[in-house]
Amino acid sequence: MPKKQLTGEVISDKMKKTVTIKVMRLKKHPKYKRRIRVYKKYKAHDEKGEYKVGDKVIIEECRPLSKEKKWRVIKKVDETNVSSPPSLL
Repeated sequence: MPKKQLTGEVISDKMKKTVTIKVMRLKKHPKYKRRIRVYKKYKAHDEKGEYKVGDKVIIEECRPLSKEKKWRVIKKVDETNVSSPPSLL
């Protein structure tokens, strides 16, 4: 069975070997039927301390490493490869 993977942004790197990731998802409002943004924070393992605040990363589920840490950072998402919309000129 494949492990869950989430994409988010590093919001804290102050702990040793741990980063805090903010993951955004869209949820449908029960009454108004609009999609709203919902954020959740995850603590993820970063062995080498190579990820800094503002980095977009992919995290993967793993065995419990501590009380709150059950995710591991897999890789940094490269934003330069994302194609920009064509210019109108």
